[in-house]
Amino acid sequence: MKLFFSYPITLVYYFAYLVVLCTIQPIQWVAFKLFGDRGLKIAFDYVAFFSLKCNHILGTRFSFENRALIPKNATVIFVSNHQSLLDTAGIIWYLRKFNCLFVTKKELGKGIPSISYFLRHGKYALIDRSNPKQAIPLIKSLAEYIEKEKASAVIFPEGTRSKTGEPKEFAHSGLKILCKFAPSAYVVPISINNSWKVYQQGYFPLSLGHHIVFTVHKPLKASAFYFEDLMELTEKTIVQGVKL
Repeated sequence: MKLFFSYPITLVYYFAYLVVLCTIQPIQWVAFKLFGDRGLKIAFDYVAFFSLKCNHILGTRFSFENRALIPKNATVIFVSNHQSLLDTAGIIWYLRKFNCLFVTKKELGKGIPSISYFLRHGKYALIDRSNPKQAIPLIKSLAEYIEKEKASAVIFPEGTRSKTGEPKEFAHSGLKILCKFAPSAYVVPISINNSWKVYQQGYFPLSLGHHIVFTVHKPLKASAFYFEDLMELTEKTIVQGVKL
């Protein structure tokens, strides 16, 4: 019965989400023209907010635990496992005060209302996963920016989403570049649970009634570790926080 109702509810969800994206894009354009990067960021924060609200149509709930652990007025590198598209929206909204900038794939820079516009004009690092050399200067530039501005970067070291929730092996290169060129940064591990379940049947229909939980772990001062030890501890902390 739940599967039967998931079909019409998924259609309602997608319609609501499309309305949100198409409505906010012109607002983003005006905000960017009038207020620059700050206006663009605030407008995009609300893309994330309303996209999370649209997920209530699916019966999806969100919790973001232990935000008080995150250092204030400091450079922060958030490192997380990656289960679905909802991971990004949750981090953008719940951590909006930390001015999070993502390392993400360049394909998202085209064809998606609101989202692609923001990625093209914001300070995200849009990388070509088929060309690792292209990614190096982009991630380096992002690291230098967050170091200078006391902002935050977000990286998913798995590189792609886990369709079963089980974390994939973490790649080291992106985080290593961020730590090297943002030497004052704190690395903050985040474990995400259950967002993959919304998409366990694919994009249609979506699965109903899940509780997505983001758990922030103890910050790690990057300069206090050899990188190999930092990476091992970060990955171990995240993986242990994932409940299968």
